[in-house]
Amino acid sequence: MKIKYRRSVLGYLWSLLNPLLMMGVLIAVFSNIFRFDIPNFPVYLLAGQIIFAFFSEATSLSMNSILSAGPLIKKVYIPKYIFPLSRVISSFVNLLFSLVAMIIVIFATGAPITPAILLFPLPLLYILMFSIGMGLIMAVLAVYFRDMIHLYTVLLSAWTYLTPIFYPISAVPNYVKSIIYANPMYYFVEAFRDIVLYSKLPDLQTNIACLSFSVLSIVFGLLIFYKNQHKFVLHI
Repeated sequence: MKIKYRRSVLGYLWSLLNPLLMMGVLIAVFSNIFRFDIPNFPVYLLAGQIIFAFFSEATSLSMNSILSAGPLIKKVYIPKYIFPLSRVISSFVNLLFSLVAMIIVIFATGAPITPAILLFPLPLLYILMFSIGMGLIMAVLAVYFRDMIHLYTVLLSAWTYLTPIFYPISAVPNYVKSIIYANPMYYFVEAFRDIVLYSKLPDLQTNIACLSFSVLSIVFGLLIFYKNQHKFVLHI
């Protein structure tokens, strides 16, 4: 975090300003041009934006973590999972700062606040687990396939549009809905929105989907990482 905001005048304040400024731009576009009729659109938008921005940043940084630590890995023995894990945790701290922006928008828009909002750590835990697993996988892919670093930027863009962040799922045709329902990020975003926007606990189906994707991500991430980590030194 210190390195990220080094020599920045506003420093950590950017963790709060970034989601607010991006929210302002997207609201101007999608509220006035496309005119999606979504109640309390600012909170709807920011909830999805915060969750997906964390995942995007965490996995992108994790992807380069082993390569950037190459000189250290070649010199001394150190558990290699530390590098992608540290990137995810750093991004998660940034996410926690962004929650301040969420609180500001909730109060500013008069969104209802009930005791259910105290359950907000639950979807954050889900997305943290999913991001750790995906971060481990992306770190391995980047070591063996450097083109993946550039390809992943394109994949993230497509993934963003296939996640209902700034549009309601009711606005897309049925054949697109089937793709969205297979998208793990859809369930993490919906679980977070259920709590902070709709003041309710995510339903059983959403919780099962979130937990399943999170556990599978962690399991496959660890298996793939530990199977390949001893060969990293030959490719970095």
